[in-house]
Amino acid sequence: MELKLSPNAIKVLERRYLRKDQEGRLIETPEQLFARVASAIASADKQYGATEQEVRLIADSFFRMMANLEFLPNSPCLMNAGKELGQLSACFTLPIEDSMESIFETLKITSLIHKSGGGTGFNFSRLRPKNAVVKTTGGVASGPISFMRVYDAATEAVKQGGTRRGANMGILRVDHPDIMEFITCKENNNHITNFNISVAITDEFMRRLAREEDYDLIDPHTYKPVQKINSKEVFNLIVKQAHKNGEPGIIFIDRINQYNPTPKLGMIESTNPCGEQPLLPYESCDLGSINLDQLCRKAGSRCEIDWERLREITGLAVHFLDNLIDVNKFPLPEIETATKATRKIGLGVMGWASLLIRLGIPYNSEEAVALAEKVMSFILDQANKKSLELGKAKGVFPAFKGSIYDCKDGTTRMRNATLTTIAPTGTISIIAGPCSSGIEPLFALSYHRSVMDNDKLVEVEPLFEQVARERGFYSSQLMEKIAQSASIKEIKEIPEDVRRIFVTSHDIAPEWHVRMQSAFQKYVHNATSKTINFPHEATIEEVRRSYILAFDSNCKGITIYRDRSREEQVLNVGKPKEKQEAKVAHEIKKEIAPRPRPEVIIGTTTKVSTGCGNLYVTINIDEDGKPFELFTQMGKAGGCAASQLEATGRLVSLAFRANIEVKSIIEQLRNIRCPSPSWEKGQRIFSCADAIARVVERRLINVQPVMAMSESVTIPMKHSHDDQLQSTDLDEQVNIVGMCPDCGGTLRHEEGCVKCHGCGYSKC
Repeated sequence: MELKLSPNAIKVLERRYLRKDQEGRLIETPEQLFARVASAIASADKQYGATEQEVRLIADSFFRMMANLEFLPNSPCLMNAGKELGQLSACFTLPIEDSMESIFETLKITSLIHKSGGGTGFNFSRLRPKNAVVKTTGGVASGPISFMRVYDAATEAVKQGGTRRGANMGILRVDHPDIMEFITCKENNNHITNFNISVAITDEFMRRLAREEDYDLIDPHTYKPVQKINSKEVFNLIVKQAHKNGEPGIIFIDRINQYNPTPKLGMIESTNPCGEQPLLPYESCDLGSINLDQLCRKAGSRCEIDWERLREITGLAVHFLDNLIDVNKFPLPEIETATKATRKIGLGVMGWASLLIRLGIPYNSEEAVALAEKVMSFILDQANKKSLELGKAKGVFPAFKGSIYDCKDGTTRMRNATLTTIAPTGTISIIAGPCSSGIEPLFALSYHRSVMDNDKLVEVEPLFEQVARERGFYSSQLMEKIAQSASIKEIKEIPEDVRRIFVTSHDIAPEWHVRMQSAFQKYVHNATSKTINFPHEATIEEVRRSYILAFDSNCKGITIYRDRSREEQVLNVGKPKEKQEAKVAHEIKKEIAPRPRPEVIIGTTTKVSTGCGNLYVTINIDEDGKPFELFTQMGKAGGCAASQLEATGRLVSLAFRANIEVKSIIEQLRNIRCPSPSWEKGQRIFSCADAIARVVERRLINVQPVMAMSESVTIPMKHSHDDQLQSTDLDEQVNIVGMCPDCGGTLRHEEGCVKCHGCGYSKC
C-alpha cells in the first residue's frame, strides 16, 4: 500500500526512526519500519497458541493501522521494536529511599533507562530534609533538592548519545519540610534543566487552603511534625513560580490514589516526566495514540466521526499495546516483574483539534466539551471490552486478586489494570500529520520556517489553507499577515465563521483549557497531559483560579504555561512596533557581529589521536592575542565526518570572532561521546568534538609552549569562513522557548515539553 506521509513526517522518520548502517546511511523505508514494528508486536501471540497464519493476519492488521496513520505507538516502540535493543516503553517510575545506597542504585538504573530511550519519574519525599542529622556519620543531610541536582547532572551526561533524550519528573509532597526550596528550585531556568517538577498536593492541604489555615510539615524520617506553615503562603508561592516560568506543576496525589487499580500493591507516589502516567515503583507503561483526524468521513458536504472504524482501531490498539508488554526487553528484572504484574497500558488520542475543525466545532465551546466526553467514553468502553476479551483468552494480569476488578462473580476478568492515558504526542503527531498534538488546540495557523541562506518561507496549517482556497480569501499577503500574529480573530478579511472555528491556543480562555482536560479525564484511567495556556499579560490571580478549577473539576494534575515567560524569550517579548523591532535587531547584530579577518594570521596546529583517526586542529590568533578562528583536518575523513568537522570549525570560529568566552565554548564541546573513543597521552578522547575542546583548552586556557611534540606553527592562507553573522527576524511566535539543538529551529512549549515542529526534536 502507498503511504501518505508529509514532508515533515519523512524528515522526522529519516532523522530519528529509520534504520541506518554504520556509515549513517538509511537502510529502511517508512513502509519497512511499520512492517518491522507490526511483525515484532504480533509475534507475542505465538506465546498464547496462535498459528503462524494467525500471527501474519494480526501483523497485517497492525501494519495497516499504522500505515494509514490511524494509530501510532510511543517513540521507543517505533525505534526499537524488532531490533536488538528491544526496549519499547516510554514511561518508568523508580523508588528513592532515604539512604545513599538507594539514591545511587536508583541513579544507576535511571542512566540505563535513559540510555534505552525511556523517561523516569521520582518522588523525593522520603529523603530527610536539608540539615537533618545523619546518625551514622554525625553529619547533616543535604536534602532532596541536592540529589535532584545529582540526577540532573547524570541525565545531562547520558543524553549525549542515543536517539531520544532522557527526561525526568521530580515530585515532592506539599508536607515535606523542604517544600519551599523545592517550589523555587527552578526559578533560574538554567538550573535542573532535565527535570519537570510537580508538587504532590493532598486533599487535606486543599481543605486547609479553603480556610487559609496552617498545616504541618512532616519529617519523612521520623514521621513527626517539625513545623507549621500557612497553606495560603505555600500555594501563593506555587502559583507565583508557575506564573513566572511554568513550574512547578501540581499533581493531586490523593485523587490519583483514589483511582489506584491495585491498592494492595502499594500507594502511587510518582508519575512519568509529563505527569500523565501515575505508576507504582518500578512500573513502566506502554503508550499509543489514536489519530482522530484520520477517523472522520464525508457525510454530504460535512464530516462526521467514523464510529465503526474508531471501534475497530480501539480494539486493535489495545491488542497491540498488550502484546507490546510480552515482547518488550526491559532494562531491569524488577521493572519486568512490576510491569507484567499489572500490565498497564495507556491508549490516548491525537488530532483532537484537527477533528473539531473538520466537524466545524470551535475548541472553546460547550459542543466541543460534550463531544470530548462522548469520544473518550466510547474509546474507554471499547478498550474495556477488548481487555475483557483478552483476559478471557490469555489470562488476567497477575495482580488481579485484590484489584478493583476482583468481583465475586468473576465476570470482569480484565487483562490490563489500566487502559487509557492522554499523553503528549510530540514527534508521532508529526509522523501522523499534519495533525494537531494530543488534545491541544492549534498553536498557529501560519508561520515562518527558516531555510538555507537565511530565507524564510511562509507555511500554512493545511486545513486553514484548504478552507481559505475553497472560500476564496486565500492570498500570500494574507498568509504573511497571519504569520505575524498569534491569532486571526481580529483579521477582518477572514469570514467570521472561519475565525470562530480556527481558534488558536491564545484565543482560548484558560477556563476552557481546564474544562477540556477535565472532560477527557472523566474517561481516562491514568491521567491527562494538557498545557493550560495563558497570554503573556495574564495575572497571578488568573493562574490561581485555574489551579483551583482543576481541583474542583476532578483533574489529576495541572501544568500551566504563560506565553513568553521563560528567560530565553527576551527577544520575543510582546508585539513591538516596527521601529522597536528594527532597533532591537540592530543592537543584536551590533553586539554579536564577528570581527573582520586580517589578510595574514598566525597560529598553531595540534595533532590529536581520535577513534576516527588523527585529527589536526589549527587555532589562529589575531594581532591582539585573541583567538580568531579554528580549522580541522582529518586525513582519512570524508563525507559526513568531514562536513561535521567543517561545521564544528566554522561555529567555533564564529564564537571566537564574536568574543564568546572561551570557557563556554569548551564546556559545550567537552565530553560529547561517539561510538569510537580513544586515548591520547593518558587522556580519554570521547569524540572529535571532545578532542577539539581539549586542544582549545590546552592552547588558550592552560597555555603550553608552541612547537611541542605533534605541533607546528602555521601561517594559513585566507579561508572561506563567513565574515559576518546574519541576524534573524524577530517574528512573533507563541510559546517559543528557545532554539532547537538539532536543526536550529524554534522550540515551543507544548504538553509540558519543548518541541521543534521542524525536525521532531522534543524534550520533556
